Amino acid sequence: MSAELDVTRQLQQKMLPRPEELQAIPGLEIAGFMEPADEIGGDYYDVLNHEGHIKIGIGDVTGHGLEAGMVMVMVMVQTAVRTLLVNDETDYVKFLNTINRMIHDNVARMQTDKNLSLSLLDYADGVLRISGQHEEILIVRGTGKIERLDTIDLGFPVGLELDISDFITQAEVALNPGDGVVLYTDGIPEAANMAGDLYGMDRFCEVVSQHWQESAEEIRSGVIQHLREFIGEQKVFDDITLVVMKQR
Repeated sequence: MSAELDVTRQLQQKMLPRPEELQAIPGLEIAGFMEPADEIGGDYYDVLNHEGHIKIGIGDVTGHGLEAGMVMVMVMVQTAVRTLLVNDETDYVKFLNTINRMIHDNVARMQTDKNLSLSLLDYADGVLRISGQHEEILIVRGTGKIERLDTIDLGFPVGLELDISDFITQAEVALNPGDGVVLYTDGIPEAANMAGDLYGMDRFCEVVSQHWQESAEEIRSGVIQHLREFIGEQKVFDDITLVVMKQR
């Protein structure tokens, strides 16, 4: 069982975007990080470049560990996103609702009550379009100033209802050179140290802002290092995922 879980964990990591894929995207610096709390994670992120169409996804299944990882994903969601993108589906409502229907049907067949938060971002020509409900999205300006975008009204938990099209809306953000976004799952702000204190959004935003003049890779490394120092010897109870995108 341990050997099988190790293989599954390796496969899950291999499904993440490779550094060379991210480096090949023109006009953007992108760096990602995902570390499961247990053998198999319930977090999802992907960055796709299809004929110049850049789509970024981030999500989090309720719970974590083996069951959440199996329900999630990165197989069902990743396959659906890639299929829709290759088939040139550009309607963001249809895009997200199609994924929702597929997850809903599979979850029902598996007789589990899992669902997930999921945000999808489309980038083109300095404009970022965001749909779907997940954590706040950090819009970071070139100066390091952070604008926190709440996604609660941009969608609905995926897999909970058969049709969520009425809940899906889109936010549009203009980015200038040096601006970018930071995506994450709740394993970062809800991480605790030995004293029981949470890492929190204020501390998270402060570290992002302090490192923003650096490269996307360095920003990611700076945040993760600071988070590890804060957690110390405390057990990590939730998966940790971070994606940094910076416009050149």
